[in-house]
Amino acid sequence: MTSAHPNDPGGPPAAAPRTYAVGDVHGRLDLLLRAIQAISDHVGEGSFRVVFLGDYVDRGPDSRGVIEFLMALQRRWTVVCLKGNHEELMLQAITDPANRRLERWLEYGGKETLMSYGLGRNDDLAAKLPQAHLRWMAGLPSTTGDKHRIFVHAGLLPGTPAHRQKEETLLWIRERFLEALPGEFEAHVVHGHTPVWEGKPDPAEPELLEHRTNIDTGAFATGVLTVAVFDAEVPGGPIEVLKVGREQTARFVPDSPEPTAPPEAPRRRRGLARWLSRRAGEP
Repeated sequence: MTSAHPNDPGGPPAAAPRTYAVGDVHGRLDLLLRAIQAISDHVGEGSFRVVFLGDYVDRGPDSRGVIEFLMALQRRWTVVCLKGNHEELMLQAITDPANRRLERWLEYGGKETLMSYGLGRNDDLAAKLPQAHLRWMAGLPSTTGDKHRIFVHAGLLPGTPAHRQKEETLLWIRERFLEALPGEFEAHVVHGHTPVWEGKPDPAEPELLEHRTNIDTGAFATGVLTVAVFDAEVPGGPIEVLKVGREQTARFVPDSPEPTAPPEAPRRRRGLARWLSRRAGEP
């Protein structure tokens, strides 16, 4: 059986007829470890890949541990880690903290992320946060897919081809996507980002619809992390859902309305590349 520990010897599987999609982790390393073990037990000797839907940092207690584990896991398994809006918020706050970007990130759970690194808001974050972690987050893709599905953090703009979607849409969209009807997308959409809304009143339960699958189950507060299992040859939603969890760890408070990314986001991403290259020689 494939080991669940990313530092064990062995190579990744050669093919991926089965995909395990993992919902928003938000600093819950304890649940992430249980999810990886559940995947390992479930797949047995079969080949597979794992797709993480973003939001690895903020709110939960061990964002640093989550990132370190995922970076190591990618060296062991076939793993795609998508970018979430919380990774984007963190990058913006660190590389360009003006215009309340740092304050905004801290309000959305960045305070807990800094604590996991042993840092506070008054530290020189650009110097003290691991450069490898920032580079990893900056390089995360926004989407992946198979012949039947699109995997994305937040969702897609209805009626718009996948190749024309803007990154801020992929990371931030809510109502226009959630209220869309079957037939408004090119393929079944697998996403996270929204653990509770009027169509999904229980944050600890996934949302399984004809045209999309929402597996954000609010792990940081509900204590439930969800894994949806997809067969590459079977269209539509998951063939099975795995849930790992412990007791609820905090009162679940829904997000306040989140604005879309500001229009200058592309300029900041180019600035991030320059900023990382300038610091490449530093420890």
